[in-house]
Amino acid sequence: MSDLTSPWEMLSELIAAENSDEVIKFLDTLSPPETARTISRLTGEEQLRLLSLLSPEDAADVIEDIPETQAADLVEDMPSEQAAAIMGELTSDHLVDMLGEMDEDASRAILAKMDREDAEEARMFLEYAPDCAGGLMISEFLAYKLDDTIQDVLDDLQANRSKYVDYHVQYFYVVDRDKKLAGVLRMHDLLFPDRETALGQVMLSSPLSVSDKASLKALQEFFEEHHLFGVPVVDDGRRLVGVVLPSAIEEAVNKRKTKTFLRLSGIIGGEEFRTMPLLSRSGRRLSWLSMNIVLNIIAASVIALYQDTLAAAITLAVFLPMVSDMSGCSGNQAVAVSMRELSLGLVRPGELLWVLLKEARVGIINGMVLGLLLGGVAFTWKGNPWLGFVVGGALAANTLVSVLLGGVLPLVLKRLKLDPALVSSPLLTTVTDMCGFFFVLSFAAAVMPKLGGI
Repeated sequence: MSDLTSPWEMLSELIAAENSDEVIKFLDTLSPPETARTISRLTGEEQLRLLSLLSPEDAADVIEDIPETQAADLVEDMPSEQAAAIMGELTSDHLVDMLGEMDEDASRAILAKMDREDAEEARMFLEYAPDCAGGLMISEFLAYKLDDTIQDVLDDLQANRSKYVDYHVQYFYVVDRDKKLAGVLRMHDLLFPDRETALGQVMLSSPLSVSDKASLKALQEFFEEHHLFGVPVVDDGRRLVGVVLPSAIEEAVNKRKTKTFLRLSGIIGGEEFRTMPLLSRSGRRLSWLSMNIVLNIIAASVIALYQDTLAAAITLAVFLPMVSDMSGCSGNQAVAVSMRELSLGLVRPGELLWVLLKEARVGIINGMVLGLLLGGVAFTWKGNPWLGFVVGGALAANTLVSVLLGGVLPLVLKRLKLDPALVSSPLLTTVTDMCGFFFVLSFAAAVMPKLGGI
């Protein structure tokens, strides 16, 4: 490949030639990130033609290398039979994640064409919340019965080696007749005992496990305390239903952080990629921006009420954004603390008074300190103590308001079953701006003769 030729151009030529062998060879030379980047630069038609050239196994490998949102959109455009064949080759966690990203009609059509057993398993996984153990576990694990012998295990491994080669096998699990978790075998437990020894005699009994309803936070804490390659997941009846890997927890945590960041940045509707359709990308941004217009009009209306005051003391215009911005920063700090404590279970939505009292103390102290600093700057600049009083007093008052609001707003939104991460920021910003403008201009109006038209 020439240094001047991009990998997607090369792949596009291979797709046009419909040479599946060369396509596979070329894809094998790319790392997963390079594969994702290359495929994202192809047209939608080329992407579909690419997957049609590959076997379901090879197509599944490609699907697992690209972001789930993009992969789901791509698979949705395929005939359901072709999509089902590819989806059937995905690992259970990827399969469920992909189905969760699709439209309900599309996922239902694909499940109808999949192997019955695989489809039933996928439907069972989809009943779990995405961020609990049941939603993060995999079904590719090896479990044997108590009365199975070591020879039985070795025979099974040999007979199904082509199937198990893709499994993440670090432990072997032992279950009773009711499929309840009874013990665990390490790799070396199979090597040294007599081949006719029953597994119940060599297994580690009472193994560590987690409930299928265990939260992401609980799973994080588990792996921080126990450095295991995986942990078995059991249902309410102690039946073994899956295994959670540490990598799945890390990926879920990163996903949650990404979604929160996108929401706080005003991108609503999930992940956005520049390869997505233009109208879809535009809509994800406009939904928040449109709301923000309304909120800013509300804030601007306060200035309109005091336009004569602002015209008489134009210097105030310099300090209006300072008061709003500094107060907003204080409010966002309070929001962050409340969000964190809510996630850790340290505070409940009903504990508004307790949060108000705690934040009031911080707001008063920080408001006074910040007010004195900015008021001192205003006085030094213009030599007018009343300007310092107006600016400093407004900042102190607005800081207290923003800290109180920032502390309780996530709790109120949580109680109303709204997303605090999405709604807190625009609401806090609007109220902070509105109150900041009001405090500065109303204080100035009250002492206008003392300001002397600065």
